[in-house]
Amino acid sequence: MAARILLPLLLFLLGSHCWTGAAAAARRQLLQARRAGDPNSQVKFDFSPFLIEYKSGRVKRLMGTDVVAASSDALTGVTSRDVVIDPSTGVAARLYLPSFRASARVPVLVYFHGGAFVVESAFTPIYHAYLNTLAARAGVVAVSVNYRLAPEHPLPAAYDDSWAAVRWVLANAAGSDPWLSQYGDLSRLFLAGDSAGGNIAHNLALRAGEEGLDGGARIKGVALLDPYFQGRSPVGADATDPAYLQSAARTWSFICAGRYPITHPYADPLVLPAASWQHLGASRVLVTVSERDRLSPWQRAYYAALRGSGWPGEAELYETPGEGHVYFLTKLGSPQALSEMANLVAFINRD
Repeated sequence: MAARILLPLLLFLLGSHCWTGAAAAARRQLLQARRAGDPNSQVKFDFSPFLIEYKSGRVKRLMGTDVVAASSDALTGVTSRDVVIDPSTGVAARLYLPSFRASARVPVLVYFHGGAFVVESAFTPIYHAYLNTLAARAGVVAVSVNYRLAPEHPLPAAYDDSWAAVRWVLANAAGSDPWLSQYGDLSRLFLAGDSAGGNIAHNLALRAGEEGLDGGARIKGVALLDPYFQGRSPVGADATDPAYLQSAARTWSFICAGRYPITHPYADPLVLPAASWQHLGASRVLVTVSERDRLSPWQRAYYAALRGSGWPGEAELYETPGEGHVYFLTKLGSPQALSEMANLVAFINRD
């Protein structure tokens, strides 16, 4: 763009008789720049429909950028407010409190949004609506985490930010946060997430089992909603499709800036030995699968691997026929989505 503007201007200022010496060199440089193109418009990585990264480093997100303010939701009666978890990184969260004021404490749900680690936030309309509905139906204090996104902040940033959010919940439930301290029951602590958020929830549960949580806290349950798992494990037709595997590997490399291969347990938990599965730090795990989700073979294989690992907890698989990846976010009021949410609510409130 700069070349297109500057070249005519230079022609006008110098005149046709001046194309010698420095002027000629300047003209050649401008012509070369125009031929090479503006790096701010040259594509480095096309991750449609999520985003495009340009050679200049500019990132143009194609979805998941709208935000809505925290509020009192008239439809569900849920009140929300935002908190800053770490001022140094900008990690934040949106808390949700149902309208009732129970005499007994209620479960605490820490939620991680999806978006392939590169788009969406805790503040987008789609997640604000989903968390309002879930908090109302489950009767929980919900904490929706706004972690940093790739490619500006490649993995493991999302994992570290989400771990910091869980630690913040544990620390502030002791008295600093009025909702968590007054209503939250940390003996019923749940992690949940969809797509990339499901991946995060799984990896945090593993970390909790290996490292422990502050104050000896334990995770009662983990809900993995159409989780983002894939790799070279021999499950499903896509796992033997070279073109698909190559595309999946490029995408994963983009998300983590090449730090981990797609065969790393972050992406493909199926490579974990049985002993590692046994460290999963939760008493119960729910895995949801949508029939038309291309990731469904890895999701079903995850459930099977967990069941067969010797992990002492309770695993549950919930499948929705005829629907695609995380359909329940955009079809929140559909019978299928309401049925799936009812199953999630029962999972959280089961004794």
